[in-house]
Amino acid sequence: MCIALLTTSHPQYSFILASNRDEFVARPTAQADWWKAPNEHVLGGRDLQRDIQGTWLGITKQGRIGCLTNFREREGQPVSGLKSRGGIVNSFLTIPPDSQELTIDSARRIVEQDGVHDVGGFSLLFGKLRRPDSSGRREGLAIISNRTPDVNGATWVAQEANEIHGLSNSYFGDATWPKVTNGERLLAEAVQEHSKRANSTEDELKDRLFDILSVDTLPKRKQDESWDAYVLQLRNSIFIPRIGGEVENLTSDQVHAAQSTEKVASNPPAQDTNTYATQVQTAILVDHDGKVTFTEKTLYKHTTTSSESQADIKTFRFQIEGW
Repeated sequence: MCIALLTTSHPQYSFILASNRDEFVARPTAQADWWKAPNEHVLGGRDLQRDIQGTWLGITKQGRIGCLTNFREREGQPVSGLKSRGGIVNSFLTIPPDSQELTIDSARRIVEQDGVHDVGGFSLLFGKLRRPDSSGRREGLAIISNRTPDVNGATWVAQEANEIHGLSNSYFGDATWPKVTNGERLLAEAVQEHSKRANSTEDELKDRLFDILSVDTLPKRKQDESWDAYVLQLRNSIFIPRIGGEVENLTSDQVHAAQSTEKVASNPPAQDTNTYATQVQTAILVDHDGKVTFTEKTLYKHTTTSSESQADIKTFRFQIEGW
């Protein structure tokens, strides 16, 4: 997933998340669903490329949520590591349902015990969604990365009302990515317009979120434009349309890497296909009673061979336990 937008500013919703996962369309991926026992409390898609079948985005019946983005480390450091980044998300979401582990304790465990330094570059947004206290304050969500030295290095968001944040394939707070700043602006406008309009519906809000996730401002590649130059444009567009030959023989990590100003390694391993795009879009709404609406729109399945693909939409609704 290449962008995550979140807000606590809607008067009817405690938390809203909208995300795009950008990936090679042939990468084996399972659509969002409730996982099998003993983790039937977890809802999310799964990356089938590795045996661990990690996820980029998931939520549990107890309100734990995790959202992962990849980014490129400094030149000379490995693009991907021995451990799966998606496995880190799994380790948080699969905490036993009756566990009382706080988010700060989860952050300490992930960073200081499990370790985050032998994986590829990533940022992880995670925490437990709960009703705000009488002052309106929340426990909030933590953001860590493979650069986080200890739990004190975590960044905290969504602790107060009226917050809007974006995260993409760079470090949190990087204001040089137009897709993030544009996404934050569009989300703020959507929340304001929806909350002020009489008789506005949840479906209308979801549609607006998917409209934001589908904003395509990626210019066409010029005839004499190099791949290294063109791929920098990906940071400008929230939505990534199908890109064909220009990503031939690049891994998804290297596409993410090329969006930074740092060079990718030469002679990368080939993918099964060279088509890269926004593969999955997700909108998560949590109202003030702890009722969750999770909608996933799959634009491309890894078995799709046609250049045209019909979006597959799945919606799940449930009540957060212990809200």
